[in-house]
Amino acid sequence: MTFAARAHVAALFRYPVKGFTPEEHEHLTLTEDGRAEGDRVWSFRFPGGTTPSSRGGRDYWPKGDGLCLRDFPSLARLRLEYLTSTGEIRLRGPSGEIGTYRMGTDLPAEKYRLEQDVTDFLLRSTDRRGLDGRLPLAFIGDGRKPRFQDRPRGYLTAHSRSSLAELSHVLGTPIDERRFRSNIAIEGLPAWAERDLVGRRVRIGEQEFDVHAPIVRCLAINANPDTGERDLRVLQSLTRGLGQAEPVFGVLLLPQASTGDARIRVGEQVSVL
Repeated sequence: MTFAARAHVAALFRYPVKGFTPEEHEHLTLTEDGRAEGDRVWSFRFPGGTTPSSRGGRDYWPKGDGLCLRDFPSLARLRLEYLTSTGEIRLRGPSGEIGTYRMGTDLPAEKYRLEQDVTDFLLRSTDRRGLDGRLPLAFIGDGRKPRFQDRPRGYLTAHSRSSLAELSHVLGTPIDERRFRSNIAIEGLPAWAERDLVGRRVRIGEQEFDVHAPIVRCLAINANPDTGERDLRVLQSLTRGLGQAEPVFGVLLLPQASTGDARIRVGEQVSVL
């Protein structure tokens, strides 16, 4: 494919807490199981939810068993920062700072404060009914192991900014790419070319990936990433506006065993093998 010569990584993101604020980075380090280091290493879970041991031992936690943007779009109004160097989480709401919390296995009181502050915020939001019969929230994870992605297997997610531009044209307004919560934004691909790469192998810098499958989207993409309001019918535009059988945007990338530096960086070329 001739377009690969100009395709490159335009932005990289990770999401330390499932459903919360993205962090933009100049590089992502890949883990042995193919995920991004520091990505979805924490999650707020409901009591009695599914555990990995009840799903055949797979380290997989379904998003419906905890807070996620699909069910709680008001989460987008919170700004969360995870400082890996200090183990602190900082939380801000629309009116300013809510709190700073020191994470650690020996600091249950800090997790409890965070659980209560997030619960109080949601109980004051338009999503409060979603918490009926589902409290108390438990903040789980260790801040190191990525385990709260939507799939048992380790994938990174990627989308093309040209596809984003065409979808924006269909909707008649620019769309913020944060709605799709990808790890990788690619510049230089023709619109929707990433779907044609399914079943192929690509290289980003020195790292190779199998393009595994397109990503079928959920209601989360209708939520504004700043206000939390479902202000655009993005999901419906993918099917009705673009004629897709299913609402698909972006692809799953399965990293292959690295022979060198297991990192990908902003600016690196994306080529088809």
